[in-house]
Amino acid sequence: MIYIHVPFCRSFCTYCGFYSELCSRDASQQVQMSFYVDGIIDEIKSRGGAEKLRREGPDTLYIGGGTPSILPSEELERVVKALGKSDYKEFTIEVNPDDINGNGREYLQRLRDAGVTRISMGIQSFDDGILRWMNRRHDVAGARLAFRLLREAGFGNISIDLIFGLSQLELPRWEKSIREAIALNPEHISAYQLSIDEDSSLALMVSDGRYTEASDEQCREQYELLCELLAEAGYEHYEISNWAKPGFRAIHNSAYWKRVPYCGLGPGAHSLICKDGRAGVRQWNTRECAGIGADGGLKRWQSEGEELSPMEIAEERVMLALRTSDGLEESELRAICSDAKVDALMDEKALQSYRKTDGSKMVRIPEKRFFVSDDIISDLFNGMV
Repeated sequence: MIYIHVPFCRSFCTYCGFYSELCSRDASQQVQMSFYVDGIIDEIKSRGGAEKLRREGPDTLYIGGGTPSILPSEELERVVKALGKSDYKEFTIEVNPDDINGNGREYLQRLRDAGVTRISMGIQSFDDGILRWMNRRHDVAGARLAFRLLREAGFGNISIDLIFGLSQLELPRWEKSIREAIALNPEHISAYQLSIDEDSSLALMVSDGRYTEASDEQCREQYELLCELLAEAGYEHYEISNWAKPGFRAIHNSAYWKRVPYCGLGPGAHSLICKDGRAGVRQWNTRECAGIGADGGLKRWQSEGEELSPMEIAEERVMLALRTSDGLEESELRAICSDAKVDALMDEKALQSYRKTDGSKMVRIPEKRFFVSDDIISDLFNGMV
């Protein structure tokens, strides 16, 4: 289970605080991307080789960013070759609509030839005014065109991203966006509530009064409308921010929510590593790209990390599992949190007990309470054994 972070963007979105470097199309920037791939290949070798990295968890590869779709296809092919295989159970790459439209059909064919089986496209909104405010590089027409090109290229597993929780997003505008997304009939939809990242330009806009955050009530109404319309369209709400057509849950992300060990490659990427038979070491890479060092050799990002305590592992397990519609086994939850706290939250309908088809007794947060899941989980942590 491997994640690769591609830290390049043509421009920075208003809301985004992820690590990325501004990258144009000129020759010097293409050299920078080549150095970056050299760094990825070097990191693969330094961490024991491709076979060792693939050993943990499901057989998946996820390339995110940043904007992976600005990475030249020949550089992507170098990465895939360094990993030693292309026939993953799931191979996802994140793309932007403007890159799909600009790169052309040959690029899409090369993605398929590289082994990509799943596309995650950052549309974010089907409202041109909102897209301009976000500083996105595409418009609604461009998003539709990109989706059509992906279908024509043979991609049968496409996920699209949306963002809600904007103060200027009145419900009718939001409903129009949701219905436009549904009309494309993607296999998967992810929708995230706008948050104020301290490294984003939006944080500055909030601090100097140019933007007022949406109220909790606005966000709740937008989320509930989203849940209602996607349910009507046949999407399964399997995680707080994720909906899928039957059979199209994201394999890679689903494993992440179960705390399956994974390897993160590239600047800013995170890993979860096994130690003593449990996923108990969190590792992260520094936020710096690759280049030529003072000695003339390759200079790249470095890794740092920490060992998690049993309590931290337990808290993370509960927090991630209760984000999903599956939840976790009731016996596991009661071993971590007090019976009194679990029973009280069940009485309040904040937690729901159910049995899986194999008879396992499970606990989950009901969908109607997903929006306040952070409060419920925080309450649970106050009752940890």
